[in-house]
Amino acid sequence: MRFQLVYIVFAVVAFFCTLIGFGHSRSLSQSPQTTILDVAALIQNTKTVLATTTFDQQKRSFSAKSPFTLQLHSRVSLQKPSHREYKSLTLARLERDSARVRSLTTRLDLALTGIVPSDLEPLDTSDGRGFETELMKGPVVSGTSQGSGEYFSRVGIGEPPSPVYMVLDTGSDVSWQQCAPCADCYQQADPIFEPAASSSYSPLSCETRQCKSLEVSECRNGTCLYEVSYGDGSYTVGDFVTETITLGSASVNNVAIGCGHNNEGLFIGAAGLLGLGGGSLSFPSQLNASSFSYCLVDRDSDSASTLEFHSTLPRNAITAPLRRNPQLDTFYYLGMTGISVGGELLSIPESIFQIDDSGNSGIIIDSGTAVTRLQTDAYISVRDAFVKRTRNLPSAEGVALFDTCYNLSSRTSVVVPTVTFHFPDGKELPLPAKNYLIPVDSNGTFCLAFASTPSSLSIIGNVQQQGTRVSFDLANSLIGFSPNGC
Repeated sequence: MRFQLVYIVFAVVAFFCTLIGFGHSRSLSQSPQTTILDVAALIQNTKTVLATTTFDQQKRSFSAKSPFTLQLHSRVSLQKPSHREYKSLTLARLERDSARVRSLTTRLDLALTGIVPSDLEPLDTSDGRGFETELMKGPVVSGTSQGSGEYFSRVGIGEPPSPVYMVLDTGSDVSWQQCAPCADCYQQADPIFEPAASSSYSPLSCETRQCKSLEVSECRNGTCLYEVSYGDGSYTVGDFVTETITLGSASVNNVAIGCGHNNEGLFIGAAGLLGLGGGSLSFPSQLNASSFSYCLVDRDSDSASTLEFHSTLPRNAITAPLRRNPQLDTFYYLGMTGISVGGELLSIPESIFQIDDSGNSGIIIDSGTAVTRLQTDAYISVRDAFVKRTRNLPSAEGVALFDTCYNLSSRTSVVVPTVTFHFPDGKELPLPAKNYLIPVDSNGTFCLAFASTPSSLSIIGNVQQQGTRVSFDLANSLIGFSPNGC
């Protein structure tokens, strides 16, 4: 009788513990509940980044020991920031980031509504120089104040190869570079590419598959013209051609690439953009790459990592399904099931992370977006759970799009709840504290690096990816995450 009574009491206690423990979550995460943020080291980084000098570009070759491998550099390593204080640098980054997100969500909205960008206006070539001088219809603003791009690689263009810096972008497909003669070219670190100096330069005709695959194109004297514009104000217009691209110790022939004669944006020394998206014109697609991977170094660091093609998935990789949106093949969607904070799996509907039948919702991983964006309800769940577990930390006023900030000026380190991404089959990716609680000035103000979005599209940004090798196993439809893989 006593044994039965004890058993009943135990069962009742267990039942109420279950109600308490799972009232705001579905299950408990296996990842660590807390982690340590090195406040002093991060504040010191904010003070040194503005003093970093521009690296000697002549010492940075596009060649590498391994084939199909490129060095990858952060924005600050290409050009010293012009800002006098770290907070103004942060605000400029966030402004670029908001423009980037608007660009991605607008592109998805256009794809879902079936709207195709307008054709180019008739081109005025009366100047006799043989290249276009007018842009497509619709508002196109200068990207001077935005400055696109956060990560770059050194690539060889043409034969013989001319080394240039290219922005890496998983959110777009068309690769392009500035070309002479220029109707409008911004300043870049290397000489403007001269098509006449390359024996492998070949214009594409209007009837080619590559030309017909462009979203916006025009025909001039039987040759293909392209136009690409971005939500941050950057744009490029020019000839669509094939060229030889050298990366690492390997060369790839007949790659379709834009030769831009009218260009605005970037303005940080890069010559153009290397499109790493999932569409047919992207560089991985043209390379017939079964896989590629990158590891994003800290944006405040002048160190380098690598971009690798045909790379095998590391054995220690935490894998998630790679999904595709039938309405837009550019973006890389991630099979994600949830997010936990401090070991508690939050009550966020999985449908938020899944593409619905109309092509809405879902979460993509993007190299060009900085701050992870979540649908409003999901963001509120993450934020509130984080705030609940950091009540011992002094709060600070919000900064720009960040509404959850702390004054850590008197601390050298703090213990914070771990934020973990969850994938199918119980796989988990706990994030380092510095990837979600970041300094926004040099005075000790740190903010939670997540933000809400009114769009149905969620985005995992590069702040959360820093220090992790992200592998895209295209052949097996997997995305792998290898912490400390740089």
